[in-house]
Amino acid sequence: MTAQALTIAEILDQPAVVPLWPTVGRALGLAESTTYQLAAENRLPIEVIRLGRRRVARTIDLHRFLGLAPKENGAAPTYQAGASAGKSEEAGYQPASPVEQSATSQ
Repeated sequence: MTAQALTIAEILDQPAVVPLWPTVGRALGLAESTTYQLAAENRLPIEVIRLGRRRVARTIDLHRFLGLAPKENGAAPTYQAGASAGKSEEAGYQPASPVEQSATSQ
């Protein structure tokens, strides 16, 4: 049985490290057993950290994989909270405009 996936707002509102299940698994749209199976086989797209018996992942790694973290050029996706992306084309996830960087010539 697959749990309901996390919304972008729920993913962005997480602490520095998050548990493998339910947070990482649900964010990736995986079932609990699949999440742990992929982690055991070292096949998850993000690094798994063992803290005693717990398995966690860095939130920034999850954000980067999902395309929610700022890029190196400073451009970052934006999210308009409070509106569902399915109800309006203007609401929900909106990629940020690319940032032009000019090189200074001397």
